[in-house]
Amino acid sequence: MKVVVVALGKIGLPLAAFAAVRGHEVVGADIDPRVVEQVNAGEEPFPGEGGLADALRETVPGHLTATTDTAAAVAAGADLVLVVPPLLVDAHAHPQWDAIDGALRAVGEGLRRRHAATGSAVGPDGTPPSVVVETTLPVGSTRGRVAPLLEQASGLREGVDFHAAHSPERVYSGRIFRDLETYPKIVGGLDRTGEARTAERYRRLLHGDEATAAGEAGAFPPRPAGDAIEVRELAGAEAAELTKLAETTYRDLNIAFANELARHADVIGVDVDAVIDAANSQPFSHIHRPGVAVGGHCIPVYPRFYLEGDPDATLPRAARAVNEAMPAYAVELLSGLLGDLDGRRVLVLGAAYRGGVKETAFSGVFALRDALAAAGAVPVVADPLYADDELRAHGLEPWDGGPVDGAVVQADHAPYRALRPEDLPGVRGVVDGRGVLDVEAWRAAGVPVRRIGRDARRPD
Repeated sequence: MKVVVVALGKIGLPLAAFAAVRGHEVVGADIDPRVVEQVNAGEEPFPGEGGLADALRETVPGHLTATTDTAAAVAAGADLVLVVPPLLVDAHAHPQWDAIDGALRAVGEGLRRRHAATGSAVGPDGTPPSVVVETTLPVGSTRGRVAPLLEQASGLREGVDFHAAHSPERVYSGRIFRDLETYPKIVGGLDRTGEARTAERYRRLLHGDEATAAGEAGAFPPRPAGDAIEVRELAGAEAAELTKLAETTYRDLNIAFANELARHADVIGVDVDAVIDAANSQPFSHIHRPGVAVGGHCIPVYPRFYLEGDPDATLPRAARAVNEAMPAYAVELLSGLLGDLDGRRVLVLGAAYRGGVKETAFSGVFALRDALAAAGAVPVVADPLYADDELRAHGLEPWDGGPVDGAVVQADHAPYRALRPEDLPGVRGVVDGRGVLDVEAWRAAGVPVRRIGRDARRPD
């Protein structure tokens, strides 16, 4: 198959490399010439994605090339065009469509050029190509926005000259190759024919040619016979869109319940971890863990997308309120250790929204900074993944290594597990919002530590 992947970010590039390893002819398109140059040199533009470096070495040059000209890549002919730019949102999680709209216009222009040159937009397999947005979208976007934009830009007809469909990405940064092989691929089209053709193309993309050189080289061996990756047709793009919003909103609801349990545990003086472990020992209970914040591109955002389509829904709105209040609750716990925070210098450990990932999207660091400042404290921030200038660019004041009165662990970076009181001069109290510190070592040194829902009965 000939595949075009539009936007070579943390989702798109691993997807392109995965398809190339499977033996498909893949062109990756990106508006950033530096990314294109790095990919064509077989280099990772970003660190931390397991297997990506090996995949690029196996497929570049050869099965995978990159370009800044999306329209030209599509005009050269493609069976499957995967559109994966981010759907950016504002501070209130309202979609900002510029990146996706621009990508779709470029794809439409490519379809128009191919049709003008050949009299048809069909792909190399002889049928109309599938244009699939994998970026998570509000329900109704494929039918109401994606297809009309493609028709407008191409002058062609959806369902006749091309098929528009939605297949939400269901992968986790750092383990994308494994997730592509593990979770069913969800496909929803705008009619039965388009959905069926798109689903079949995904089956080919995921399974590939077992005789490819890349497979023989062993970077990603072909799956054993009978161990097929499921591609599930949902009978409509709206169902596919809702599936991703349902699974991410469920996680937000679950985390909110865990956070409410933790706050109640603090009131009644029990250990919420023991409670959750006991509850989850029964097979119908799958309660998540509490924490200082819920960040990232997905969980804080997609419940808002769901609410756009279902504004009368009460649970998603309530869960968002609970989770968004957790940073302020952590500041309350710190005040319980230190007393009045006015003028206190407090270190927030972790700007990233989760450990090991250099990304600040909706990170709890911002709400913690604001809540500390509202309490009169002087917040400073440290993160092993960020230089001081990078922190300043995010509106955060870097820690200079000097004395601090207190600290809040915001991200579960691995180095924090080895953190000791002597690493934070002057510290007199810590709120471990992620449960990563060696608490007994801190308490043995005379520094009290509070963990959300876990320590209310301790004398310190």
